[in-house]
Amino acid sequence: MKAVLMTAAGGPEVLKLRDVPHPEFYGAFDVLVRVKAAAVNPVDTKVRRNPSYYPGNLPAILGCDAAGVVESIGYGVTRFKPGDEVYYFNNGLGGAPGNYAQYAVVNEEFLAPKPGNLSMVEAAALPLVVITAWEALVDRAKLDTGHSVLVHAGAGGVGHVAIQLARHFGAFVATTVSGEEKAAFVKSLGAELAIDYRSEDFVDEVLHWTEGVGVKTVLDTVGGLTFCKSFGATRVYGNVVTILSTACEVEWINVARVRNINVCYVQMPAPLYLGLRNGRMHQTRILEQARDLVEAGALKPKVSQVLSLKDAAEAHRILEEGHAVGKIVLEVP
Repeated sequence: MKAVLMTAAGGPEVLKLRDVPHPEFYGAFDVLVRVKAAAVNPVDTKVRRNPSYYPGNLPAILGCDAAGVVESIGYGVTRFKPGDEVYYFNNGLGGAPGNYAQYAVVNEEFLAPKPGNLSMVEAAALPLVVITAWEALVDRAKLDTGHSVLVHAGAGGVGHVAIQLARHFGAFVATTVSGEEKAAFVKSLGAELAIDYRSEDFVDEVLHWTEGVGVKTVLDTVGGLTFCKSFGATRVYGNVVTILSTACEVEWINVARVRNINVCYVQMPAPLYLGLRNGRMHQTRILEQARDLVEAGALKPKVSQVLSLKDAAEAHRILEEGHAVGKIVLEVP
């Protein structure tokens, strides 16, 4: 089969299209999936630059989430049959083959039925970002009707899904963006306030929007100084949830303590690389609930660009430029 191999740590040029052996079943509950589309995520570029999870396993097939059709099943599989359309988050961190390939083997516990009203490309764009947004807003921040939320980088992969989830659960949403086009996009998703971080101070804008109180929850998808400043936009007894590192001046800890702010981290791939079966099954349940939201019209992923599998290196270059709206997806021939 055709697959894109990461041949060494480095820039996008280390991604090479190669012929590799078809994957084999490892257990009775494995499913062979004919991959139709695979999303490109920031974690892919991070592993490519520094394969710290499994540094000794090169060459490796990257790609954490995908959509496809069940080709064949192990003798113990009961949830799926050949011909079923599925989407999923599985591997791609270097420890086992990912989804930049024509075929992948996935345990049935980690597959979910693909939303019927999404194309394969659209479905592949959803798993990592919807699981991340759900774990941040629902599992960590306990999002509820009437809550106020600030989503950083609302036009990005996680951000645009988080806005839709927050609106579905009855929250009011502010978000940071760059430019009028992205502002219009996030408002079309239901955001009430779009803050251009290049020309506006998001803390001032949020405090004005909330009449000086601050938001109940901040979802930080940017990190760095953005994380540090977010405490000034958060109400007392609020939540700051981040998906990135929090390296900055230690003063934020004092602000969080004085204001009783709950600080949470979401490392969405953790159950995968830590081998936590229950955590991974919880993520499958999230995908099943996301499917229901998609089919009900409450959630839709935005795909900004579709490239062929052979153009994986170019997809990485585009993603690392940092200007993409929504997701970039590889179509697998």
